[in-house]
Amino acid sequence: MGFKEKMKNFIAPEDEMLELDDYDVSTALSDYEKPRNKNASKLSNNVTMKLYEPRSFDETEVIAADLKNRKAVFVNFHRLQKDYAQRTIDFLTGVTFALDGKIEKVGHNTILCTPRTMEIEGEINLDLDEL
Repeated sequence: MGFKEKMKNFIAPEDEMLELDDYDVSTALSDYEKPRNKNASKLSNNVTMKLYEPRSFDETEVIAADLKNRKAVFVNFHRLQKDYAQRTIDFLTGVTFALDGKIEKVGHNTILCTPRTMEIEGEINLDLDEL
């Protein structure tokens, strides 16, 4: 069975199982065109997201360091007092802005900060009246 037939069966499988014992993945991958932008392959291969539930404002520096290292951070503030949560949001907003990143509220007491190398797609409706 040729590569095209295997891909066709993978996308729209028939009832029989594919036998991949003699299939060389490295040969199949070499058939595809490599990205023209050298940075595109570096950016897409090194995507990391860190999750945080800070318990004090002191942990904000660690979160900011991850943003500076081009990691996305998801922060849940439910363990922080309201005034410390607001200070943390203000600080992370400044860090994200300085790094040309984006910040998005994704739920009650939760935000997502991404570096400029990562896009946020889609929208979360936080208005409970529109259910």
